[in-house]
Amino acid sequence: LLTTLRQHWKKSTFGACLLGWGGHWLYGKHCDNLLRRAACQEAQAFGNQLMPATMPLKKATVFLNPAACKGKAGSLFEKNAAPILHLSGLDVTIVKTDYEGQAKQLLELMENTDLIIIAGGDGTVQEVVTGLLRRADEAAFSKIPIGFIPLGKTCSLSHALYPESTNQVEHIANATLAILKGETVPLDVLQIKGEKEQPVFAVSGLRWGSYRDAGVKVSKYWYFGPLKTKAAHFFSTFKPQKHQAALRYLGPTERPPEEPEEKSRPPLYVRLYRRLRSYWLAP
Repeated sequence: LLTTLRQHWKKSTFGACLLGWGGHWLYGKHCDNLLRRAACQEAQAFGNQLMPATMPLKKATVFLNPAACKGKAGSLFEKNAAPILHLSGLDVTIVKTDYEGQAKQLLELMENTDLIIIAGGDGTVQEVVTGLLRRADEAAFSKIPIGFIPLGKTCSLSHALYPESTNQVEHIANATLAILKGETVPLDVLQIKGEKEQPVFAVSGLRWGSYRDAGVKVSKYWYFGPLKTKAAHFFSTFKPQKHQAALRYLGPTERPPEEPEEKSRPPLYVRLYRRLRSYWLAP
């Protein structure tokens, strides 16, 4: 065996490298499965909690952008986030967006829900927040908590919400579990209002102009494969567009005070007991 390996050292080196890479890949898949199993077991603890028979299940509406992360967002959500949500005991409704701006339109027509979950990138967050704050009853809908599962290639908002993690499976699982635990972080919202169009809202940032217009046309050059983004920006230079705007900055508004929760009135016998007790024990 040693003689054969020495005589064919090129093939032996290539085989050893291939075997080492394959072992490392299999070990990574095994670690990802362990992370998924641990997250599902933690989520199952929420689903096993007893609740009164008259209490309805909490409704969670998920807005999933399958085009995020170069079209891998759908599989990432189904493998890493969907099992956790279904095991938690929530009544989950998944809404997949087919084109840009659809989430904005659906939010303006959505019925009541207890929880809104965004599964996508920063663009999906911007659409959902804009559609939510454009509603006529936005004062009531703004009290609904919004969860964010980062599935985009670059999610600047996830860096402000969740700790850094080099493992994508762990990052998605931790974000989903944080939603189940009810961990909330108040965030400022940026409002951009034009003279004619409806206002646009953003959380982490907003792109506008020729660079943004070129990004919309990326799907048009699908036949370039991985070079479609560069092709869209290259061909957009042949048709330059002019954008005229007058900018005026308004300072931030103060955060409205949180309304105190309404306390239910105690029963009559409790009130009578407290009044008699305060009368007899008065100094």
